[in-house]
Parts: sequence; C-alpha cells; structure tokens
Amino acid sequence: MDGSPALLLLLALRLCCPGIHGHEMNVRFRDSITQIQLGQQLEVECQNDKDSGMFWVRQDSNGTLHFIVFFSSLSGPTFEGNQRTSTRFEAGRHNRFYWLVVKSFTQQDEGIYFCLMNINQMLYFSHGQPAFLPVTTTLAPSTAGPTTQHGITEKDPCIRTLAPETTMQEELNSFCLIFIWAPLTGLCLLTLQLLVITIVLRQRCTHQNPL
Repeated sequence: MDGSPALLLLLALRLCCPGIHGHEMNVRFRDSITQIQLGQQLEVECQNDKDSGMFWVRQDSNGTLHFIVFFSSLSGPTFEGNQRTSTRFEAGRHNRFYWLVVKSFTQQDEGIYFCLMNINQMLYFSHGQPAFLPVTTTLAPSTAGPTTQHGITEKDPCIRTLAPETTMQEELNSFCLIFIWAPLTGLCLLTLQLLVITIVLRQRCTHQNPL
C-alpha cells in the first residue's frame, strides 16, 4: 500500500469502523466516457459540500489501496513523496468540485478511484468510480464455408480436400499393408527357394541312383 503513515492510519480506521462511510460524496467522470482508451487523458471529479481538503486513492484489482494526492484548499495538491507536482497526475478544485486528471491512462492506472476526507476525526469515503481498459479477446478464425462429411467444401466442388481423419486412416492402412505383405512376400520367396532346392536335389539323386 502506498502513501504516508497518516493516510495508512486513516485507511485502517475506515476498514475497522464502517460507520464512517455515512457522508455522501459523488465521484464520476468529468466527460461522458463510455470506453477508456490506452493513452487517453482521464478526468474524475468528486462533489463535496465541505471545505476540509480531499484525498484521492485508487484500489487496484488485488484490493490494494494506493495514495495519489491530497488536495488542500490552502496549500493545493501534495502528491506521493510529498511532491507538489506529478508526471502522471494533476489535481485541482473549483467551488465544491475536486478533480483528478490521469494524464495518459495505462494499465498501471486501472482500478477503482475514491475520494475521501477527514472531518472532525471522521473519515468519509465516496462511492468508487471504476476505470479499466477494455478487455481484448481473440476470436478463432472462421471457416471459409460449410463442409460435407467427406471434408469437401460446398463452395468449391472441384477442389477436394481430404479431412485430417481420412488422411491419418489412409496412412495407418499403408503401414498395416507394409507390415502384413512384407513378411508374406518374404515367406513366399523362401518357400519358392526351398521348392527349387528340393527339385534340384531330387534330380541329382535320380541321376546318381538310376533304377
């Protein structure tokens, strides 16, 4: 969690004492934003009828609260590290409206934005304003057209493309034929050799021992 020890103490008080959420403060986008874009300047404002200074905090997706700025009606903004300016944010006030500007919105700035104030040792939180980049989804590529059971597209009847299952089955059949016919062919050749040897030996025996 980011911020000064005083802010951390205030946040701890808020977590343990839910009754301090009673004061009504409204947070909204200053412009009518329907979808946040990367690199976009984002402005949120908080309307409040009290003149007691305003904190801006952000809650990330893990639930961690990050201090952004404290804006005092007397001294102006004080950012993280007790800095008067920030490279990422701007803060201001006009009458009852306090605003926060995110100069260039990135994934680091995603979260729920709150304004809060301390009045008479009571800490008041506004309702949160979500600010997230749109979620991008990757769609699977669509097929060129409907296919028949044999994997032939109806759009191009002259082009015949075998389905992967058919090709694999043909390869298995080829391997089976090789493993079956190769031994059979060898056995036939061996039988033929033995038959020829038997005939030759028989003829020799006949010539050597005539009747």
